[in-house]
Amino acid sequence: PLLPPLPHPPVMARPSRALLLLLSLTLLALLAPAFYLPGIAPTDYEEGAPVDIFASKLQSTKTHVPFDYYYLPFCKPFELSEKKKIKSAKHLNLGQILSGERYKPTNFSLNMKVDEKLTTACSVVLDAKSASKLTRLIENDYFVHLNMDNMPAVTRNPDGSFTMGYQLGRSSSPASSSAPEGKNKAPVAVNNVLSITVLIHELTPSKAELYQPASEATLHRIVGFEVASRSEGPDGVGGEVLVKEGAKVEWKYEVKFVASPIRWATRWDPLLAASVKSQKIQWFSIVNSLLISVFLTGVIASILLRTVYLDFARYNNMENDEDLEEDFGWKLVHGDVFRVPNNLELFAVLHGTGVQLVLISTFTVAFAFLGFLSPANRGGFLTALLTVWGFSGAVCGFFAASLYAGLEGKNKRLVTLGSALFFPGIAFTVFFVFNVILWYEESTGGVPFTTLLILLGLWFVVAVPLNVIGAYFGYSAKPYEFPVRTNQIPREIPRASETPLLLLMFASSILPFFIVFIELTFIMTSLWNGAVFYMFGFLSLVLVILMVACAEVAIGTTYFSLTRENYRWWWRSYGSTACIGIYIFAYCAIFLLGSHEKGEKMHLLSSVIFLGYSFVMSLAAAFVTGTVGFVSSFYFVRTIYSKIRVD
Repeated sequence: PLLPPLPHPPVMARPSRALLLLLSLTLLALLAPAFYLPGIAPTDYEEGAPVDIFASKLQSTKTHVPFDYYYLPFCKPFELSEKKKIKSAKHLNLGQILSGERYKPTNFSLNMKVDEKLTTACSVVLDAKSASKLTRLIENDYFVHLNMDNMPAVTRNPDGSFTMGYQLGRSSSPASSSAPEGKNKAPVAVNNVLSITVLIHELTPSKAELYQPASEATLHRIVGFEVASRSEGPDGVGGEVLVKEGAKVEWKYEVKFVASPIRWATRWDPLLAASVKSQKIQWFSIVNSLLISVFLTGVIASILLRTVYLDFARYNNMENDEDLEEDFGWKLVHGDVFRVPNNLELFAVLHGTGVQLVLISTFTVAFAFLGFLSPANRGGFLTALLTVWGFSGAVCGFFAASLYAGLEGKNKRLVTLGSALFFPGIAFTVFFVFNVILWYEESTGGVPFTTLLILLGLWFVVAVPLNVIGAYFGYSAKPYEFPVRTNQIPREIPRASETPLLLLMFASSILPFFIVFIELTFIMTSLWNGAVFYMFGFLSLVLVILMVACAEVAIGTTYFSLTRENYRWWWRSYGSTACIGIYIFAYCAIFLLGSHEKGEKMHLLSSVIFLGYSFVMSLAAAFVTGTVGFVSSFYFVRTIYSKIRVD
């Protein structure tokens, strides 16, 4: 069954073990920060060997609507110049496709350790459509993302940090040209010249022999790919290249190879290195979360030690019926405390979904923490997330069915279908609506039809059948044997004990939300700015603290309700922590408003997409925290009622 009978050790053994586990994880985070496994197949280049550059996408931190590299009139490879549509040069994983990445070949011609002076790749005369596209993307601050040997092109900032990709263009300075007649908009200039710097690390003969037989040729590995862009007229004169119909754009590039002491295994470290300020804020977040968790632990310990144990002693030492009649509190509702909750089918579906999401988040964050989902494996995190979801369908079906069978529910078919279709249906509906809009916008964020079929196959061919199989075994569970019997006639709940459910949910979820608030800020900032989030060591510890806090909040809320003779604790224990999803969604909306500068126009499509996916993420967070709260309360209620003597 889902929730087996409790063991006999004292109640207070559990908080102490949880606290020891929390301290152990804290020490682990201190001694072993998150790392990554960069792979076991580096590419070695001899001097003069060709080096390929591939185009990933065009991306903006303002609109967040990606486009294909050849959406704009860039130079196509000579052998593919006649083709209207250029396919990706290699197979992409599911995560890369969903994030809008592609792997298109380009016409950059590079050879290892051979510097190139300024070279013209091709010339393009802009027609009205191309000029309009360029102007729109430059005004929306788009960046061009390239890739070399699985290393992204980055722009080095004055402070030493890096920005992914290079800026497509910028607003032209007033001195370069005046605005076109009849228009108030300032002209834009396209960055048509790239200065490419390739950082290489030379292998010593002993290291080279590990991968291939020794040879006289010196081998090199690429450890960095930096790009600086500028706008330059023909032959280096004439100022900036302004975007307008009929303008001639000469796409140029120059290449320089620079020796670097950085080894191939650590080539991602400069891109992932957090600033000292960020590290301090992260540690402040950890300390803040620990203080809140310690406070909640103290409150729950006070309840268990000073209140529950005193209740045990008082209830179990009653000598006559008069004492029983004079008593009050949580023992008076022993005949109703295990009464089946309202909307049992929905409750079971939410429980099964929550258990599955707990499993998914645990596996993916743990693998990322251990380094198996490194940024070198582009799209790996999202691919792993979807894969674990598909093959954990049996978990959702089993736990939803076992809870429903344990409470002797009758509508098994509805619970089975609900656990298989409820949350995936919401997420897929949001995704499909946005995908159709992105198709219309010609964005690579709209996945191809074949990828859509793969997602549907993962859902209906893998997840749904596994869900049904899990439900089949879950329904074989025996009904729960509770420590007290349930009365046939429900007890009347005193009006004074009827605390409004919404008020209780909002009030009790504040502290768990404060635990993840700072970490959530880092995640949202990374996603919005297109940066790489890789502080999974901090994230893992914060999530553990959050789960402990949710359990403690739910137990406290449940005990508070029972002492006021309100036995409807099932939904209250779930909602007391699930309401954190509302706080997360509200924070996402506030973050969206704050991410735009004063007077800056908000991009409607990107804002709607951001809020839509934030809603799905918040809903998932609500299911996870609600399930943790309910399971903790379930164990707590069974424990305290198994320790008293009921006549």
